Amino acid sequence: MFSNTINLSQILTIQNFVIYMVIINFIAFFAMWIDKRKAEKGKWRISEKALFTLVLLGGGLGGILGMYMFRHKTKKMAFVIGFPLIFVLEVILVCICIL
Repeated sequence: MFSNTINLSQILTIQNFVIYMVIINFIAFFAMWIDKRKAEKGKWRISEKALFTLVLLGGGLGGILGMYMFRHKTKKMAFVIGFPLIFVLEVILVCICIL
């Protein structure tokens, strides 16, 4: 009946982790770009909570790159300190998990 089940170790591979990290960082990067464009046009914005959530989900590098490439949220200390801090903590966590 359940002969076609997938083992969790088949899903949680290094390759899938790298793919996930690339995708979430692209999403965070483009979210910063979209929010910057919307801010310039005075339109609906992506919430700060959503931007931080993307970074917490692993999009720290993309969020940081987007923040400085688009000069967006660079005057808000929560972003200037928060994004890099979250990124460093996640890198440390990954290093601990690998060892």
